[in-house]
Amino acid sequence: MINIVDYSIIENMIVAQGLYKSYGDLPVLKGINLTINQGEIVSIVGASGAGKTTLLQILGTLDHTDSGSLIIANQEVTKLYGNKLAKFRNQHIGFIFQFHQLLPEFNAWENVCLPAWIGGKQDEASKKRSLELLDLLGLKERINHKPAALSGGEQQRVAVARALINNPTVILADEPSGNLDSKAANELHDLFFDLRKQFNQTFVIVTHNQALANRSDRQLFIKDGIIEY
Repeated sequence: MINIVDYSIIENMIVAQGLYKSYGDLPVLKGINLTINQGEIVSIVGASGAGKTTLLQILGTLDHTDSGSLIIANQEVTKLYGNKLAKFRNQHIGFIFQFHQLLPEFNAWENVCLPAWIGGKQDEASKKRSLELLDLLGLKERINHKPAALSGGEQQRVAVARALINNPTVILADEPSGNLDSKAANELHDLFFDLRKQFNQTFVIVTHNQALANRSDRQLFIKDGIIEY
């Protein structure tokens, strides 16, 4: 039985104020302000180079802002560094990437377990939960298959299970259906909404897929490093 995490006491799951980021002389984010509520599915849209992925990396604590404040689950993460930041990221944030980022030498359930193992969780408990998640995502018969033996859609479902393994507060997805055919993409989009219904988690999705963006609770349109709406 998969435990449902109750984040209902946190109304504003993500609050960002005045986020600026430059790489050398190139300004990428120019004062981002946003609030994302607990349980929302929010899409970040805009042209290539507008700053979408940079914003997602900062929300995921994979990169630091030059200035500004970022609060996730009532924790000001801009004040965390080193092991404390890594621990927060491992416990509270799940990642889904366009190209799966699965380790080819590991099978499906082992790939799912990786964040749990990194977090120091027991092997047997981690394996049990990984098998529950893979069963939930329709991969019960594929648990011992390595990525090369899985379809693109199956690989992405393994990546979704991996993102869920630690009961994260927030799921961040960067072009999650960009490498899938239309059928697999629609199935993945349906899965996000099913997971939100079951786990009441918050999703922030960078996407060029307008169908997915239109299904989201909100769209944030970024142009030249600024959220226009």
